[in-house]
Amino acid sequence: MTLVAGVDSSTQSCKVVVRDAETGRLVREGRASHPEGTEVDPAAWEAALRTAIDEAGGLADVAAVAVGGQQHGMVCLDSDGEVVRPALLWNDTRSAQAATDLTAELGGGQAWADAVGLVPVASFTVTKLRWLAEHEPENAARTAAVCLPHDWLTWRLAGSSGLDALVTDRGDASGTGYWSPFTGEYRTDLLERAFGGRTPVLPRVLGPADRAGVVAAGALAADGGAVLGPGTGDNAAAALGINAEPGDVVLSIGTSGVVSTVSTTPSADPSGTVAGFADATGNFLPLVVTLNAARVLDATARLLGVDHDELSRLALTAPAGSGGLVLVPFLEGERTPDKPHATGALHGLTLSTADPAHLARAAVEGLLCGLADGLEAIAAQGNPVRRVLLVGGGARSEAVRRLAPAVLGVPVLVPPPGEYVADGAARQAAWVLAGGDAPPTWPATSTQTYQADPVPFVRERYAEVREMTADRG
Repeated sequence: MTLVAGVDSSTQSCKVVVRDAETGRLVREGRASHPEGTEVDPAAWEAALRTAIDEAGGLADVAAVAVGGQQHGMVCLDSDGEVVRPALLWNDTRSAQAATDLTAELGGGQAWADAVGLVPVASFTVTKLRWLAEHEPENAARTAAVCLPHDWLTWRLAGSSGLDALVTDRGDASGTGYWSPFTGEYRTDLLERAFGGRTPVLPRVLGPADRAGVVAAGALAADGGAVLGPGTGDNAAAALGINAEPGDVVLSIGTSGVVSTVSTTPSADPSGTVAGFADATGNFLPLVVTLNAARVLDATARLLGVDHDELSRLALTAPAGSGGLVLVPFLEGERTPDKPHATGALHGLTLSTADPAHLARAAVEGLLCGLADGLEAIAAQGNPVRRVLLVGGGARSEAVRRLAPAVLGVPVLVPPPGEYVADGAARQAAWVLAGGDAPPTWPATSTQTYQADPVPFVRERYAEVREMTADRG
């Protein structure tokens, strides 16, 4: 039996899965936590990956490995390959003004959408580089190369020190704001615009099944010799892991809320609502991201002093629309809509709605309304919706699963809980090992279908309150 490994280096943790390259059967796995915060020393990711590899039984018998990682994070390296400063993560909003400035400088959203398929927001790497140039000029001057979290971990697994050994893939490169999914090339003019006229070394963009090298003996406590795949961003890896095909919409409720679909054509939305990313197979991945997702449920459960099972039970005892109580869950600012300095809002509180059940229902519906807006935006870009797949930690909530079809207005398929980002990375590793024009066919996971009559008044009421939510910036 030939084994492959996939890594998911996410915002909150690192997961490693080891699978049979031919059948996809899970053989073993490991995980480790990441520190909290919106800026993190990459050494913490390295330590977590080492721990997760050990817990997964090492890589001695693994023939290939690939890394899926959180998108957009800015990792700056000096000329010696040393990290210049802690990485700014996708959910760090300090570059919000930089995003506004860059959009205006190029002539607005249409110009950016035409150039790179997206419009700058605080999440994207290009805005973080502008922030660095303006606020930390000494660190900017020391920066000889810029890469993404998955690029850096792949580089470390290879035991590399030279900046010219940095590699990435089109899926992750498409989220930087300076790589074009239309041409498959970097837009160094946009990078220079953001970074004070400088052009640091950028990772070489590999094809979907290209080899990135081999794991170096002793690198991250790993056994050497395994083939390295190019890796990809977490959203592209999840789509590969769940075997999403054109027409499939994947709704992922994790730290962020993600609505994405596999498409055979690139997208260019001048409003910036839909980011026109590439995927990990050669297709495209139009995508909408909300900054607030599963942690909305965490925060509400903490506020009510209950666990997630009880939060779900409470939500299902309240009526649809929660009696007029609406939670707009912009608890960390928001990315879609672009309100990086906004705060959450609770509206419609009355004597009859001032109880745990109504608040629990409002939290679940508020979360789902943000995803429903994303689904609508994806469809408006001309992407047919064949089926909707609900994944991520938030999908474990019975209330989320049962209320989703009513709020979204379509039936929802829920695969069993799984590490789909790590699984996608493992599937890519198997593809790199086998070669060919397509990833290996692994048996599809079973799904449970949830259906409910649509409740459009919930979204209508949510939209009214959302528009009253001010951005403090």
